[in-house]
Amino acid sequence: MKNNFGTVVSLIVLFFLSLIYLPLPGLEKPSDSSLDFSIDDAPQDIGLFAIVQESRNLDRPFPDMLMREDNPQSRTKIELGRLLYFDPILSGSNDISCAHCHHPDLGFSDNRGQSMGKGGKGVGRKRSGGSVIRRGSPTIWNSAFNHRQFWDGRAVDLEDQAENPIQDKSEMDQDADELVRELNAIPEYNRLFSRAFPRENDPVTFQNVTYAIAAFERTIISNGSRFDHYARGDRSALSDAERNGLNLFRSLKTRCFECHNIPTFANPDFKIIGVPDLEGWPADFGRGEVEGENYNHAFKVPTLRNVALTAPYMHNGIFNTLEEVIDFYSGGGGPGQGNDVPNMDDKIRSFTLTPTEKSNLITFLHTLTDESAKPEIPEAVPSGYEVVKPLENQSPELVAFLEGPIERPKTQFEKTGNLITVNEGQYIQDAIDMAEPGDTILVKPGTYHETLTVDISGLTLLGAEENGRRPVLDGRHILSDGMVGSGSDVEIRRFAVRNYTANGLMLNGGRNVVFRDLYLYDTGLYGVYPIECIGVTVERCEVTKIRDAGIYVGQSREILVRDNKVYGNVAGIEIENSVNALVENNEAYNNTAGILVFLLPNNPSKISVDCKVVNNRIYDNNHENFGDEGAIVSLVPPGTGLLIMAADEVEVTGNEIIGNNTTGIGLVSLDIVFGADAIYDVDPLPDRNWIHNNVMENNGSNPDPSVVELGLDGVDLLWDLSGSENRWDQEATSKLPPLLPATDWPDIARRANWRFWKLLSSL
Repeated sequence: MKNNFGTVVSLIVLFFLSLIYLPLPGLEKPSDSSLDFSIDDAPQDIGLFAIVQESRNLDRPFPDMLMREDNPQSRTKIELGRLLYFDPILSGSNDISCAHCHHPDLGFSDNRGQSMGKGGKGVGRKRSGGSVIRRGSPTIWNSAFNHRQFWDGRAVDLEDQAENPIQDKSEMDQDADELVRELNAIPEYNRLFSRAFPRENDPVTFQNVTYAIAAFERTIISNGSRFDHYARGDRSALSDAERNGLNLFRSLKTRCFECHNIPTFANPDFKIIGVPDLEGWPADFGRGEVEGENYNHAFKVPTLRNVALTAPYMHNGIFNTLEEVIDFYSGGGGPGQGNDVPNMDDKIRSFTLTPTEKSNLITFLHTLTDESAKPEIPEAVPSGYEVVKPLENQSPELVAFLEGPIERPKTQFEKTGNLITVNEGQYIQDAIDMAEPGDTILVKPGTYHETLTVDISGLTLLGAEENGRRPVLDGRHILSDGMVGSGSDVEIRRFAVRNYTANGLMLNGGRNVVFRDLYLYDTGLYGVYPIECIGVTVERCEVTKIRDAGIYVGQSREILVRDNKVYGNVAGIEIENSVNALVENNEAYNNTAGILVFLLPNNPSKISVDCKVVNNRIYDNNHENFGDEGAIVSLVPPGTGLLIMAADEVEVTGNEIIGNNTTGIGLVSLDIVFGADAIYDVDPLPDRNWIHNNVMENNGSNPDPSVVELGLDGVDLLWDLSGSENRWDQEATSKLPPLLPATDWPDIARRANWRFWKLLSSL
């Protein structure tokens, strides 16, 4: 009998040890997306936030150029690179130079939808008779700032890029060794290579050819456009129409700025937007040909600097003008043309522009033109072969472009000390344009139909309250944004904002921005919208009828969201991809979801760390979800109190979370939205979160059908078993799973509990 008892005990112990330690196939499979991501890859004090710290309104630092340590810049190397760039000796038939496809007068492109390589005659749109390449020539302007080269990013830098077309059979078709022999036979090139690479005994090498060309291309920089003058403080550099176009560019109506980031107007990511393939050509999988099928049809986000000079557009030149490009985006990209586009970028959504708005946006894009650093085409090169001639630009966009409208007269204000007073019937923007840092603009009660542009720092916009009336910014469901800007040390207080189509109040890239004592109603995607800021305060605001988040703070740091009332929105408050946020004493009710703390992929900030959600009232958030189709927030089930997705080190305590029909508090990974096979550029798992000492009542009583279809019940506390070191010191009537790890649990108990529920859920 004792032996039998001992055997049973041994088997039980063996079972539990196996449950804890034995590898079980598929149970602990990491997310395919993790890409070995570590939070150390995105430290909090560099990258995005360092750029914000260095920025002065729209005047933002360019990223560091990618430079090889063994290829420093020198004047002799740059001059050698210039001559090689224009010399047809680089091609096998000695009739094609780099400039044939990247001509300085054609926007350092060729103004062709698809480039033409070997066998072609002529330059630009008239080039004919040669091998047609499946993609167009990307501009060389500012290519030194590209994260990767080529439309598919297959080259890591300019040196790597230069090797490819020279040797490609369809392009220049030159043999590297033969090129070196030809160059060595020319005394002038021997002298130039010796001066450019003085420490080498045999400097004429194919590697040094690419090094010299890369050095030259790093001098082709555009940063002196009229936009740049405006960004540096010259407010007269842009017309009203151009500035309105800038506002649309950085509005959530178009979302242009989210992929074409200032100052490069490019992006290191590869995006899937559904550009149609050309008729008669096989499908082009873009980045997918380099990184695998998850990136099929993803392409580099190109710079928009000098974009007016480089038409046709997209990787295959399918669109001839900027108007055609805007129509493509406004229709929702590829899906808007009836195409099935897997892994479509979530920022591509349909929108409507008036003819004036479209004209303004195009007019603004033309202000990005700057050819002041365009190099001279040499009259001759050492090989003696014919050099391309100067040309008139052949961009179809320049032919189609029409200038903007005549400017309206500006209001002149009397300034008393640092105070400018605006009365009803006057333009607030005119006061902003004459303001200096340290000024206060006092706006008297009345209704103002305008979009405010705040690209000045040290400004207070103060609404005067008289007899219960405030100034009202009213977009009449015509204007896209109530306020757009990039100022620092800016406060807006005591305004009502209503009836805008895209966004209420947005500040981007600023420091110490304050939104206080505001009422926002029906302002589009967001009400209060600071993004990429350091030092954000949102206080005593009331926000309702917003189809994404009433208060959204994204990709920001040092955040205080306090004493606000949010109701009737899809999400009441959302903290996304941000660091060091305190969300306290807010009232969130009758939203689809009360409060969201998210980390989402494909954003400049790759972390969401250290958010405290404290002493809030989060109740009866059971509103139907009326978010835009395709938006992440549109997937949040009605009846959600607080949802943490992929964020780390979130503390939730002291809150009243009551009457949310689906769940009180949810903690989930990105896989619940994107699927287990998705690829991310962030850590998809929520780690080190702590939920404790909240009041939980009557949550999960009537879960949304989307949750029931997954086989889940409504509960106070929901965890999808993702992430590590999450702690639940929280009393609740219902939990899923029924046992949640608390602070005092030993590691062995955590592991056994996790593996048990994970195994059970996989059956």
